[in-house]
Amino acid sequence: MPIDLNPDPKYSKAMVVVAHPDDAEYGCSGTVAKWCNQGWEVVYVLCTDGSKGSDDPQMTPERLTEIRYNEQEEAAKILGLKTVEYLNYPDAYLTPSLELRKDITRQIRKHQPDVLITTAPFRTLGQNYGSSHPDHIAAGEAALSSVYPTARDRLTFPELLEEGFEPHKVREVWVMSRDDADHYNEISEDDMNVAMKALAAHTSQVPPEAIERVISWKKENGKKHNMEYAESFRTFTLR
Repeated sequence: MPIDLNPDPKYSKAMVVVAHPDDAEYGCSGTVAKWCNQGWEVVYVLCTDGSKGSDDPQMTPERLTEIRYNEQEEAAKILGLKTVEYLNYPDAYLTPSLELRKDITRQIRKHQPDVLITTAPFRTLGQNYGSSHPDHIAAGEAALSSVYPTARDRLTFPELLEEGFEPHKVREVWVMSRDDADHYNEISEDDMNVAMKALAAHTSQVPPEAIERVISWKKENGKKHNMEYAESFRTFTLR
């Protein structure tokens, strides 16, 4: 059974940190649609410029970045996001560097989320190997390291204080998961429809059959726990 994870009623802000445009729409857009529908402020932080995902020999990295950022902005409008922050690291080359950690920390301190969602900071083998893109792993590791201890600790990256970004303590982290989940977040059909419209906005990357796979996967998650649809997470609370 899913754990009984009911956020504090004061929770009203969330952040999603992922590597590429479309990562969040695949992994957690139902949850994002649900929270936006409930009046939460939700911010995306995209670590890379999405400049490598094309087989077209006429495509350039610069043009692909423009296309993918435009698609992400359309998805953001559909979901009702507060904003999307673009860190502009080169796609396919992301590492969990101190510079990336500082940039994510800046966004955490700026937007002060109660809950942060990110990708798993490790590689999985088997049927879900496709989710183990090295950029996903790097984004997850850097995001988790930014939550604890970097965003919390005043003396880390003192230049952020000079920029006006005071420390912030994230209350909960939800790691997108299919294998070791301890929480299944229930998604209504209405919120699922919004989520899939947002996923479909990524027309350069997402074929119709991929949308059908995502719907099937989230429906299967829900069925296991007596829900219509569900998204799965590994969660922890920082105390």
